[in-house]
Amino acid sequence: MAKVLIPTPLRPYADKRDSVEVEGRTVGEILEALTAQYSELRRHLFNDEGKLRNFVNIYVNDEDIRYLNREATPVQASDTLSIVPSIAGGRDGR
Repeated sequence: MAKVLIPTPLRPYADKRDSVEVEGRTVGEILEALTAQYSELRRHLFNDEGKLRNFVNIYVNDEDIRYLNREATPVQASDTLSIVPSIAGGRDGR
């Protein structure tokens, strides 16, 4: 099983867990299994068309899947997936 790291803002939707072990051969299968187990995560990760939201970045062992095969990126049982939501805002320096 691959390990999926859950970022702090999404933990309330994953029983407050910081990581979970999930089965799957690709990133897409892993995310599908993750959202089947924690259904509240689905709306935070996917848009209404079922596509990964633009502001959600997924890494497999520190490699951004956008530069690999996206959701078709293969995953081994020893891999770690990181969900990294983009953060915006902050102080403008005025």
